[in-house]
Amino acid sequence: MMRNTFGNIFTLTTFGESHGEAIGGIVDGMPAGIDIDMDFIQHELDRRKPGQSRITTQRKEPDQVRLLSGVFEGKTTGTPIGFMVFNENQHPNDYNNLTGLFRPSHADYTYYNKYGLRDHRGGGRSSARITLSRVVAGALAKLVLRQLGISIQAYTTQVGNIKLERDYHLYDLSQIESSIVRCPDAEKSKEMEALILETKYAGDTIGGVITCVVKGCPVGLGEPEFGKLHAQLSGAMLSINAVKGFEIGEGFAGVSAHGSEQNDVFINKDGHVTTKTNHSGGIQGGISNGQDIYFRVAFKAVSTLLREQHTVDINGEETTFSARGRHDPCVLPRAVPIVEAMTAMVLLDNYLIGKTTHF
Repeated sequence: MMRNTFGNIFTLTTFGESHGEAIGGIVDGMPAGIDIDMDFIQHELDRRKPGQSRITTQRKEPDQVRLLSGVFEGKTTGTPIGFMVFNENQHPNDYNNLTGLFRPSHADYTYYNKYGLRDHRGGGRSSARITLSRVVAGALAKLVLRQLGISIQAYTTQVGNIKLERDYHLYDLSQIESSIVRCPDAEKSKEMEALILETKYAGDTIGGVITCVVKGCPVGLGEPEFGKLHAQLSGAMLSINAVKGFEIGEGFAGVSAHGSEQNDVFINKDGHVTTKTNHSGGIQGGISNGQDIYFRVAFKAVSTLLREQHTVDINGEETTFSARGRHDPCVLPRAVPIVEAMTAMVLLDNYLIGKTTHF
């Protein structure tokens, strides 16, 4: 299995399986001299971990991260940072009835055909649990970005048919973490929570949309022609489990507008060139223009349903099965920090292109 490394200069290589002994990774290209805030890194993991509320999977994992290298006296050394999180609440027997079956819309069939075998214990390498490595690396990237004045905030915009207005300026993003859905609108958050619980009790799942906003990004990140910043962000988001769509700026909603309505006109504001509007989402020609970067990521409903489904086994025989175990009825609340993490890695990787690695 190849392609387990993300990035160019700031890179993450991940390892582990959902019900293996541990999950971890190696971060290379981390600048030297960065203060390591372990409380912050752990907090980022806690935002992703299972069992954090009644609307998430009840798998109980402390997800305590251990940094194994690359840090001396509380600062990064510039050498690779190895880290590990042990799996402590495994229930592999919950998946014994899936040994010879292909679960609908999972990676079972494709993995089996590509590699000749698969890990049926929660999907093994294809499990969303692997994303905790991304969150650790993203937290490290955030520690660097905050020294550059760059902030990243993602939040739940839509669950099922319940959705917020598209304009993020309408909301107080400081309220995101006060909601277990990670939605900054208190009333919509309650509606979303009720829908998720209703879906959960029916043994079903539901999808939605996450919006991400980047503030303080300097002009000049991104490389034409095949290294456009929005293309890199898109690829990063689509590499997250269950993601099926990406749009930046006005996105699909902008296709009905004329160019005279969509163009971001340049103005001189306080002696600096900027744009009057930001329909482009902070990126023009594949390069950041100094405006806020904002985009949306669509997540499909979780494929594991706690109800009977039709499928076939590895011999092609039709059968039915009922999934067991602990699963999310909606991935949105726990996916918010993953979206932020992937964004942070993309931005830092691009910043480091042509820059010094000493801070």
